[in-house]
Amino acid sequence: MPIPARTLALFISDLHLQPSHPRTSEAFFAFLKERAMASESLYLLGDLFEYWAGDDDLATLHPQLVAKALRAVSASGVRIYWIAGNRDFLVGQAFADAAGLTLLPEPYVAEIGGQRIALVHGDAQCTDDVKYMAFRAQVRQPEWQRQFLAMPLAERKKIIAGLREGSRQAHTEKSYEIMDVTPAAIADLHAATGADIIIHGHTHRPALHAAAGKRRYVLPDWDLDTEPPRGGWISIDAQGAIVRHDQDGKPL
Repeated sequence: MPIPARTLALFISDLHLQPSHPRTSEAFFAFLKERAMASESLYLLGDLFEYWAGDDDLATLHPQLVAKALRAVSASGVRIYWIAGNRDFLVGQAFADAAGLTLLPEPYVAEIGGQRIALVHGDAQCTDDVKYMAFRAQVRQPEWQRQFLAMPLAERKKIIAGLREGSRQAHTEKSYEIMDVTPAAIADLHAATGADIIIHGHTHRPALHAAAGKRRYVLPDWDLDTEPPRGGWISIDAQGAIVRHDQDGKPL
């Protein structure tokens, strides 16, 4: 029996961790112990948390548990990288230090297994959603973030709860096409990065899209607290093989 090639990198996104979804958190902690620690690197491509109101939320229990679990993986020698999502773009250096991870710019180009891979969360490529893109541009401004983070934590969480409710209502009024990445944005990303491979999350539509010699891998979201359970990740081994896995680790 041939010896399996070692795992160079794992990719996950859209876990939306929150205290009200304990099974999802437990599955994530198990993934870190059983999968991530056997890899050389782990890439978190956004929306690890359902929301992030600021690094001072590390004073509460659930974020502490997540940071501690990630720190254990980092301490074992695994390199952990982070790209912000639309739910947790306020994660800062304090959380990065607590979790032992490196914050990456977006897009980020990684050379893994002899392949050039562009990594993004995916929301910036949903360019047909004009209202969201305007909102995204506003909240990514340093001055807006400075003013928001100056508010008391409880007030920030109240504002975020209102934004989430508004977002849920807006989603019922938008087509699937508007909330998906656009072909033009993906073509621009390939051109700007020189990468033939893109890995992203955000859309919750796991798939492999291949055309004209280019590939785009979409990560799944995680929800182990409802039926049917959802989850999964992508791996790259030392031979450059890219494999999609379901929540149980089975190759797709």
